[in-house]
Amino acid sequence: MKENNPGYLKGDLFKTIIENTPLVSVDIIVKHNGKVLLGKRVNKPAQGYWFTLGGRVLKNEPIKSAIHRICNMEIGMILPENPRFIGVFEHLYNDGIFDDVSTHYVNLAYEIEVSGLEDLPEDQHNEYRWFGLEELIQSDEVHKYVKDYFIVSKGTVPQQKES
Repeated sequence: MKENNPGYLKGDLFKTIIENTPLVSVDIIVKHNGKVLLGKRVNKPAQGYWFTLGGRVLKNEPIKSAIHRICNMEIGMILPENPRFIGVFEHLYNDGIFDDVSTHYVNLAYEIEVSGLEDLPEDQHNEYRWFGLEELIQSDEVHKYVKDYFIVSKGTVPQQKES
């Protein structure tokens, strides 16, 4: 699907864009029975950390369509009705898909409740795990930007740079 979609960028053009502008992305906070689903990131940035599922909004793609696409690709399911908007967050990384370029995301966080999931895709995450909120906040293996979704007041934009 990626290769046939004109909104997906790669190579030098994508590198130029990442060098010069923030990317807009959607993270989906998947909940079930009071727990949060996180995946262990395969790719940079945040490689090796437990992270929410999500992806970037493509050019000319309405946000609602992006949420549907990301839910289908990252979770393997049709989006439940009315995802709850959590807020706008900023993610600043010293690394990214290109080793010599930092990555800046303006991230729109949404929350959904599911009844359970099976056969999750492994393109972006090679392991999945349900975390209780306290465990998520205390774990050094959960990325700090994920913790922001639960620590920062709704609607604020945290201004922290990755170290």
